[in-house]
Amino acid sequence: MAAPVEKKVTVASAAAYVGSTGLLASLAAAQDNARLIEWMPDGLTPFVLALIPAAITFVGGWKAKHTPRTGLLR
Repeated sequence: MAAPVEKKVTVASAAAYVGSTGLLASLAAAQDNARLIEWMPDGLTPFVLALIPAAITFVGGWKAKHTPRTGLLR
């Protein structure tokens, strides 16, 4: 039988989804206004923008409580 999914994994996955969706929505809204990210070099932009959902995921996983596992063999 498979172990239940820990809350940390669930929270981190949801945070990654929300962070990525929010980032993509804001980029779509700013598509006609490139001044929001023009200060960054073109080669650096994808890496900097990828840090936003990664940071949201890290914080979400860090703040979520650990789910204790019971019934494990010792």
